[in-house]
Amino acid sequence: MLSKLVIAWGLMAGCVAIHAAGVSSALRWIRQPGIVADSFWPATRLFVTLAGWIVLLHLVEIAAWATYYAWRDAMPDFASAVYFSAVTYTTTGYGDLVLAPEWRLVGAVEALTGILMCGWSTGFFFAAVSRIVRTGEERP
Repeated sequence: MLSKLVIAWGLMAGCVAIHAAGVSSALRWIRQPGIVADSFWPATRLFVTLAGWIVLLHLVEIAAWATYYAWRDAMPDFASAVYFSAVTYTTTGYGDLVLAPEWRLVGAVEALTGILMCGWSTGFFFAAVSRIVRTGEERP
């Protein structure tokens, strides 16, 4: 059990690294002088682009967990591993696929990681919107 928790911690750390790199990249992008959201369509395009980028980060993180589950035969096949990982990471938890008892704590760590990464994404998105609103208020 301890070895599986160490692996789960490593996967969580990998998700944090992926998210940190992705959010840092998006932050550098939205700070560029040419990125202006001073009207409806430019702002909408910016928000859609940011949302798409954030969702892509989450999908990469889900795929990392799924790859591990499939590699270690914790799920019957890769498609099942991706599905299980997605519903676990998002804490939807349908329960139609479950891990064997020796893997269940790993699934719980994935759910906690998903909560953390989604919260981080929400905070980042809020900060980006706040920055755009603040920048708009500073203009004459």
